[in-house]
Amino acid sequence: MADLVETDLVVTAVGPVRLVELNRPEQLNSMSERLHTSLASVWDELAADPGARAVVLTGRGRAFSAGGNFDIMTRVQRDSAFRQQNVDEARRIITGMVRCPLPVISAVNGPAVGLGCSLALLSDLVLIADDTYLADPHVQVGLVAGDGGALVLPLLVGLTRAKELLFLGERVSAEDAVRLGVANRAVPRDKLLDEAMDLAGRLAALPAQALRETKRAVNLHLEQALATVLEPALLAERDSMHAPDHIAAVEKIIAARGRR
Repeated sequence: MADLVETDLVVTAVGPVRLVELNRPEQLNSMSERLHTSLASVWDELAADPGARAVVLTGRGRAFSAGGNFDIMTRVQRDSAFRQQNVDEARRIITGMVRCPLPVISAVNGPAVGLGCSLALLSDLVLIADDTYLADPHVQVGLVAGDGGALVLPLLVGLTRAKELLFLGERVSAEDAVRLGVANRAVPRDKLLDEAMDLAGRLAALPAQALRETKRAVNLHLEQALATVLEPALLAERDSMHAPDHIAAVEKIIAARGRR
């Protein structure tokens, strides 16, 4: 696979490791239409790369990903075709990450919020900067947490804790993320990417078939959730995308930002 460079997503080959970088640093790597579309297709492209053995996913700048973009949210509210496209791409992002045969390491270099949080949680291993946090505030903006949180969090932390995190959308510090089992370890920010790349190199050096089939076997737990949880969750989120509570929440946030 040759290096893939797009405006909002950069994939770089570093030996057998593929470094995937969200590249909207001035927007805290929030989703653009192009970034969302690229994330939906990149996992199949990585899987088809004969030279790839491991993936590191991170964000450029000071955020991993701030998740939703309010301009896109406003368009999704009004445009049913775009709303369906958004949901279809979300499905491909989730299934693509779960079924990608390569081990995926998230290097959470800054806030991972909403879909950004889901990208981290759907990775196989998570290294997080020790001064940052994860959060899934879908419910706070009137959305169903359907694009990953409802699928994977109960498997990581149990039902009761997952409900608390999804209902309240509160920030989970790096220390708490490790304690809860949603991150493997916290790392000083200036050492994060090096440690993630070193770990990816260790994985890339393992026997490829054994590693890939072990990931597939372990992810059968997630496949059960994909079969039962994903579609109802995504459809519920789609319906909430043009619900009055969500429209009012987004308008309130946009108005507050305009007064600053």
